[in-house]
Amino acid sequence: MTVRQLTAIDRIIIEADKALTTIWGVPDTTSRPIPGAELAESELSASERRHSAALMRINDAGEVSAQALYQGQALTARLPDVRQAMEQAALEENDHLVWCQSRIVALGGRRSLLNPFWYAGSFALGALAGKVGDRWSLGFVAETERQVIEHLDEHLASISEHDLKSRAVIAQMKIDEAHHGSLALQAGGAPLPAPVKTLMGLMSKVMTRTSYWL
Repeated sequence: MTVRQLTAIDRIIIEADKALTTIWGVPDTTSRPIPGAELAESELSASERRHSAALMRINDAGEVSAQALYQGQALTARLPDVRQAMEQAALEENDHLVWCQSRIVALGGRRSLLNPFWYAGSFALGALAGKVGDRWSLGFVAETERQVIEHLDEHLASISEHDLKSRAVIAQMKIDEAHHGSLALQAGGAPLPAPVKTLMGLMSKVMTRTSYWL
């Protein structure tokens, strides 16, 4: 059986479909259950509920960005095994996306209005990182995951101790992000220069602070 080679138009259509699904649809996942699904919904004050919803909106925006980052890197990765690793990581990040959306709905919140912007910017960064080389691309993943874990730790320290369902989601996300970062380093990821790490941190702060409100 002959397998048709994808054309440039095919790839554009595929990537456009992934973007639309990530931002507005329901993406494919690994079908893992939502962490904390067995827990009862906690009684939260109005301010606690708003704060939890805002933090989960930040996490959702971060997962939109992560999805775009991995898709961009998979598109330009040179080695097949690296491309496959990026695609698998993207699938697992979709779990997080669905989990965050579920909590946002349960808390009466909404997703970030800027998600299309976050996706476009992260996809461009991912594609650029893949073009530079797989070692740097993987190093970019490892540093991204390290910074994500820092944000998740801040959220665990900030979110109400009564919001057990959101805390369960964040805790599992933290475990997965650490795993992705470790895999990227094991696959040959190179440490990024300090100025690049600093720039990434500044961009991350802009996204998190903006997504808290928008």
